Amino acid sequence: MSSHSDDAREWLEADGQGGFASGTVSGIRTRRYHALLLTATKPPTARVVLVNGFDAWVETAGGRSWISSQRYAGDVVHPDGARRIERFDLEPWPRWSFLLDDGRRLTQEILVHDGVAAMRWQIDGAAGGARLHVRLLFSGRDYHSLHHENGAFGFAPEKASDGSLVWHPYDGIPPVHARTNGRYAHDPTWYRSFVYTEERARGLDHVEDLASPGVLSFDLENEPAAVLLSTDVARSTAAAPAVLATMAAAAERRRRAFRSPHGRAADAYLVARGRGRTIVAGYPWFTDWGRDTFIALRGLCLATGRLDDARDILVEWSSAVSEGMLPNRFPDAGEVPEFNSVDASLWYVVAVDELFAAARGSRVAPAHRKRLRDAVESILDGYSNGTRYGIRADADGLLAAGEPGVQLTWMDARVGDRVVTPRIGKPVEVQALWLNALAAGGRSSKQWLAAFERGRSAFEARFWNEQAGCLYDVVDCDHRAGAVDGTIRPNQILAVGGLPLALVEGDRARRIVGRVEEQLWTPLGLRTLAPGSPGYQGRYRGGVAERDAAYHQGTAWPWLLGPFVEAWVRVRGGTAQAKREAHDRFVTPLLAHLDEAGLGHVSEVADGDLPQSPAGCPFQAWSLGELLRIERVLAAPATATP
Repeated sequence: MSSHSDDAREWLEADGQGGFASGTVSGIRTRRYHALLLTATKPPTARVVLVNGFDAWVETAGGRSWISSQRYAGDVVHPDGARRIERFDLEPWPRWSFLLDDGRRLTQEILVHDGVAAMRWQIDGAAGGARLHVRLLFSGRDYHSLHHENGAFGFAPEKASDGSLVWHPYDGIPPVHARTNGRYAHDPTWYRSFVYTEERARGLDHVEDLASPGVLSFDLENEPAAVLLSTDVARSTAAAPAVLATMAAAAERRRRAFRSPHGRAADAYLVARGRGRTIVAGYPWFTDWGRDTFIALRGLCLATGRLDDARDILVEWSSAVSEGMLPNRFPDAGEVPEFNSVDASLWYVVAVDELFAAARGSRVAPAHRKRLRDAVESILDGYSNGTRYGIRADADGLLAAGEPGVQLTWMDARVGDRVVTPRIGKPVEVQALWLNALAAGGRSSKQWLAAFERGRSAFEARFWNEQAGCLYDVVDCDHRAGAVDGTIRPNQILAVGGLPLALVEGDRARRIVGRVEEQLWTPLGLRTLAPGSPGYQGRYRGGVAERDAAYHQGTAWPWLLGPFVEAWVRVRGGTAQAKREAHDRFVTPLLAHLDEAGLGHVSEVADGDLPQSPAGCPFQAWSLGELLRIERVLAAPATATP
């Protein structure tokens, strides 16, 4: 077991549509997003929380043993079910073992499959009578919001023809279908003033009321108790234990198809969008973001051999190209897509090129191959000729980008009207992406090769900072010819590792990697700013404004370990010894992190200062994707002898 608090260790079960169930090992909900039934009404967006959790207890001859705990106003924790947890297992799905007061053990399982959230309880030990009682806790709200006591909630269930109970919490909200082998007793009540500590720490509203229509009761001596929750009656047409057994078998087959738990965890991010596929950037609050999708895809799909998924995702996004740009995100509710990203389209080109290399002529039908090539050509044409926000190929062959008040790079935080790290001009990682994209385009259209050679020569001449022994972060700052930003940031690592083509090699590359390791490396990622620099913030804490101000000013990002480790191995010749050492020094600490926040996953960010506590989104697609990708890089045959 981890030494980290069971309130801080979180589990996730995703449904493949953008919905999910999640919670903590202790069972105490600490976020507004922790829920049993949270569904995406327009996959993968328009998410609503329907069933937030439950209170449960077991009655035996020895009395009542609670198996749930809640946190209420005043930080009162009640009842005391968490103290009875003997063991928690994440695999093959979340499973708790409780030691009851009469000495018997109760197993609780939660899994999600094909739009159904399922719970099962089973008791062992000597017979003597045991009844389980469960109160489901409902809301019926947008997943970013909170719920409060009101007179409109629909407490009374209908009984469907298949025997399931159906609740209609509010007009316009999906119904909740509950299939169970228990008996239901109607007893409506409000549970008031739940406190969510993670929301409080983020400076947000954090108190909620939930509705409980009644009590489900089960005789545990005769058979396991089961509850299936869904928004669709067609998903609950058989007896609950039988459906649960079928779900468990299907989920287990899926999990066995992958070599490691974090390889299987990649499934959580691959979701439906319309008739196609996309990648959710992170749970619990992100949907599908362009930049995140294309970075994450390289690890979640290409590194794990899910080429069909990679193809479907890239084809789905190909129709979104506009003026040579892909949107930074698809919004939730009918808003116009946002195109404030200079790098998302370039990451797309890199991902398409790597898919073609991995597929080697198969798995990508001619029609799909044409769509992908057309999208790549449209992006390169748009960037070469000029598009939104001052994005254009300059006379030196490098890519200029940026306008005041717009955040275009991955360092995209803003506080009010202030862009924290504007980086207007020619950012270093954008040039690495641009030149890799031109090289990729040149494999099918020779017109891009001349542009690539011109840009590469300019990069070599203009980005080296001899005094610092590394690369400038931005040249031609604010579109002023010759102005440079020598701030030590991690973006330069993409010129050495993380992309198919390294732009810097030899002694300069070694010096870059050394400087990044010395000033930016932490066990949970690269700092976004070197300690001691003006504006450095080593803690990612406080309210939204405080966190956004620290987001790229010292906060460490795990996804950057992928490019860093690849660069570190490259400058050591790609030897087997270098790969072994890189795994021990840099990958092993990240693997240990899989047991401390989002279990089996990698967090979005961590503090730049010791002890590098994880923060932000606990389940982040590109963080996990880069771990999977770099594991494959390190497992590949050595490129040189020791």
